Amino acid sequence: MSKLCPSAQPGMHQCRVLGVVEQQSETSPPRIVYLNQILPATDDVLALSAPLKPTEVFRLSATCAEHKCPHFNGTDCRLATRVVEMLPPVVDCLPPCIIRKDCRWFSQEGAAACYRCPEITTVTYELSATTRAVSGLAVMHD
Repeated sequence: MSKLCPSAQPGMHQCRVLGVVEQQSETSPPRIVYLNQILPATDDVLALSAPLKPTEVFRLSATCAEHKCPHFNGTDCRLATRVVEMLPPVVDCLPPCIIRKDCRWFSQEGAAACYRCPEITTVTYELSATTRAVSGLAVMHD
């Protein structure tokens, strides 16, 4: 079975909603509230995010694109590696997750990825040096 990417884009193979981005206050960072059942990311579901982009509201998962993804090095997801190496844990127990058994990040990095996963949002407008480094923007676009 193919691994699932926990940070996917709309339109990817077997795209589904993994969770919803929650912003508790203007000063707190956004966190993911995970769904407890599979919800395919259909056009109708993604349209519920309007007027925002679907990736501003939803965290999506899909079949890992492997060699079609700039984060994949042929064996591992470099994004998952950077998340674990560069970000502190934000939870101290495994969050509920409907894709864990097939998740590329979990299979590669173990629970360390899960402890950081709730803080990962697909769209981030705060591009600090750390955010750029974790996302790979500093490497891929500079």
